[in-house]
Amino acid sequence: MSTIVAGIGASHSTLMNTHWDEVAEDPGALRFRAGLEAARDVLAEARPDTVIIIGSNHFRGMFLDLMPAFTVGVGEVIGAGEADTPKGRLPADTALARTLVDTLSEDFDPAFSLRMQVDHGITHSYQHLVPGLDVPIVPVVVNMFAPPLPSLRRCDALGAAIGRAVREDGQDKRVAVIASGGLSHRLPWPKWYRALSDDDRFLVEAWLEGRDSWQEYEVRRRQIIRAAESDINPDFDARFLAALEKGDLSEFLGLSADDVDRVAGNGAQEIRSWVAMAAAVGPAEGVTHAYAAVPQWLTGMAVASIRPLT
Repeated sequence: MSTIVAGIGASHSTLMNTHWDEVAEDPGALRFRAGLEAARDVLAEARPDTVIIIGSNHFRGMFLDLMPAFTVGVGEVIGAGEADTPKGRLPADTALARTLVDTLSEDFDPAFSLRMQVDHGITHSYQHLVPGLDVPIVPVVVNMFAPPLPSLRRCDALGAAIGRAVREDGQDKRVAVIASGGLSHRLPWPKWYRALSDDDRFLVEAWLEGRDSWQEYEVRRRQIIRAAESDINPDFDARFLAALEKGDLSEFLGLSADDVDRVAGNGAQEIRSWVAMAAAVGPAEGVTHAYAAVPQWLTGMAVASIRPLT
């Protein structure tokens, strides 16, 4: 059987790639970058044969014409390449991916893709955490932005099922699990069914029509995001990270999507990836490598790792 050797949770921000000069002297941003390096060392030390990356898609690979709750890349994995993130075909563990889909289908209804385009919701972690950028990955994309969202309890169950699938796959692989996204932040994104302003309507059009032309929407889309005011809740982030360090996120599982939005922002829906990662790893203890509220990136930026107890 294969073994899960480590779990990593990391916030993502493409602005770290494209606008680093704006925060190059900011202590929080520097802490976050150092935290990524520390987590990268943890991953290198764990020597994974494969990395499962659980993350979101920001309407560059998944669109409102078809929005599954959970999608596993079982064939080609193609980086969208936006904002200096990896572009083109990425190494993929298709055998483990198929095993995940087969196992998850017993209790879930996962979608799968033979040609999955992933954006920074997957590739930011791959770019900054995976040693050598040559370890094959299995992307698991969770719908975190187009309501209705899968509940946090459902994501916890998904993670537990991923863990079982790895441990019962009949192989002898060392597998790491990365959660990409969060923590608290608010994006200037409307609900798709309540587009009120011109910017709202533009974004919903991009989310619906962008399957073959998402790049055409990027300039204005980036301008909208860059113009937004930050809305970060460090207290929520601290509670979440403390619970992760103890290996017990149960206090958060009862939160509804509306609860998360109200307390920590619509971008904090990405804690679903952290919940699923922790459940996949199982009983664990962890360490927070870095946390900083970085208003220039709109986000509570965190990096943490957990190690299984057994």
